[in-house]
Amino acid sequence: MKKILTAFSFAMLGVAAMAQETYDNAQLATKDLNGTARYVGMGGAMEALGADITTMNTNPAGVGLFRRSMITGSFGFNSLSGTKDIGKDKTKASFDHVGFVYVMRSGRHSYVNFGASYTKSRNFNQIVTAAGRLNGASQNKVSSMKNYNDFYRLEDHNGELTSQWGSNDYPDLAYNQVDYLYSNALLGGKNSELIGMNANGYKGGYYLGDANGALDASGNPRAAYYDATGYDFRRGSSGYIGEYNFNLSGNSKDRFYWGLTFGMYDVNYRSASVYKENLVNSAQKAIGDVTIADERTISGSGFDVKAGVIFRPIEESPFRVGLYLHTPTWYDLKTENRTTLLSNLAEGYGKGNQSTSGRYDYKFYTPWRFGGSLGYTVGNYLALGATYEYADYSYCDIRVNDGGSYDYWGNYYEETSRDEAMKNNIKSVLKGVSTLKIGAEYKPTRNVALRLGYNYVSPMYNKNGYKDGTLNSYSNYYSSTTDYTNWKATDRVTAGIGYAYKKFSVDLAYQYSRTEGEFFPFMSYSDLAAVGGDKTKYDAGYDNFCDGKKVTDNRHQVLLTLGYKF
Repeated sequence: MKKILTAFSFAMLGVAAMAQETYDNAQLATKDLNGTARYVGMGGAMEALGADITTMNTNPAGVGLFRRSMITGSFGFNSLSGTKDIGKDKTKASFDHVGFVYVMRSGRHSYVNFGASYTKSRNFNQIVTAAGRLNGASQNKVSSMKNYNDFYRLEDHNGELTSQWGSNDYPDLAYNQVDYLYSNALLGGKNSELIGMNANGYKGGYYLGDANGALDASGNPRAAYYDATGYDFRRGSSGYIGEYNFNLSGNSKDRFYWGLTFGMYDVNYRSASVYKENLVNSAQKAIGDVTIADERTISGSGFDVKAGVIFRPIEESPFRVGLYLHTPTWYDLKTENRTTLLSNLAEGYGKGNQSTSGRYDYKFYTPWRFGGSLGYTVGNYLALGATYEYADYSYCDIRVNDGGSYDYWGNYYEETSRDEAMKNNIKSVLKGVSTLKIGAEYKPTRNVALRLGYNYVSPMYNKNGYKDGTLNSYSNYYSSTTDYTNWKATDRVTAGIGYAYKKFSVDLAYQYSRTEGEFFPFMSYSDLAAVGGDKTKYDAGYDNFCDGKKVTDNRHQVLLTLGYKF
């Protein structure tokens, strides 16, 4: 029996408890460009210029530049373009921001300010569609090859194929929910049988092999699977992360500004996906199709701390420098799913429809974030800003809830441990991200402001990263999909206009963002690699390669902000 799935490049690591998969969590770690229309219109490049409520989300010292108290509220519309219609609204109204700053004079040229705000820091509204030829590869073959190569072992428990082993029913953690559905609803039919693996060191372990006794190139009973000719995939997601910030800031002699923000986060993510494959039998005759329909939610809360400074190095110059850092966001999350295999196959193939579900709690920590910014003003009619920010997402951490204990006084303490297998996967899939923001504001008259901005966000994903279904991890065990997308760089272009009259202000902004990515329905497998290059044992029928498909995430935002100074 082959013991290595070399194309799945991660070795089976030590057992961890419950957590969540890298690609699912990565979308929680980043933030959108959002806040007031002034901030968005300038591309968010205000971390040295300050005097905007949104800066308490990025450089808290920016709130220290306020000289009058202010309250603002923002709402608008978000729209998707360049995607197929899947019955999901592409344009949605959105309440994006509300906040206030209360200014207190502490000296002749010094202030201490307090502020609070809500910002929708992440909008999960997205549609991803892809379709392509598979040329014999299939999702169910991934499950079969994992089983055949001993990443999980099967046993018949009262007619149900499971991977529970030992006196405590301990599972093979590479056996995820997709594997369960295929094993029980498709592969475990009358055309297959359980083949013992005792000779390979697993007492009582089995894989699904061909019931007719056909042998593969290694001389083993051939693994049971069905090839596919093509696939169609659709996913719609929605939800948001709400960010609630509380800020204390101030300045000294209008040259040095400081700020500290405590942030709380509210996570609400929902997705529904449909993945369909057209299958053929061993004679390459069409036998129908199977569909995996998956619904998943992620919810929970988190918190972080942000600190920053702004200073004018030359007293006579309006040139400003801003520096800031954010701690990780410490999330405490819960995820739930309901996944169904729908069978539309000819008679004699598969066992019909089957469903499974899962629910568990875990913790996810984002990386530290660092930023620097420059700002310059000319009179009261021109402001220029530039910001650079860096976060290394390979340092994201996934923690598992191991339970807890009570101390002598009855206080409960929750205990967690790192999911080491998924942590190593994070390091191979994610990388450091640089964000560059530039922006300008020009006032042709005292009451009117025109704004432009641009952002470049470098790729978060390694181009060769993939969703590894062989990891010995609860994160994998509770996974219910196999697809993944390696998104590339993001470009954002913004513009805005503002009008101020006495104590009131009205600002309007438009933002366009574009991100391209490469979509894969499942990970690839090379049998030649699995047998260590031994061509006498290589079985070309086991190869399972799928090509990537280009996908795009194009977004439009129109944002209106109303403000009042007091």
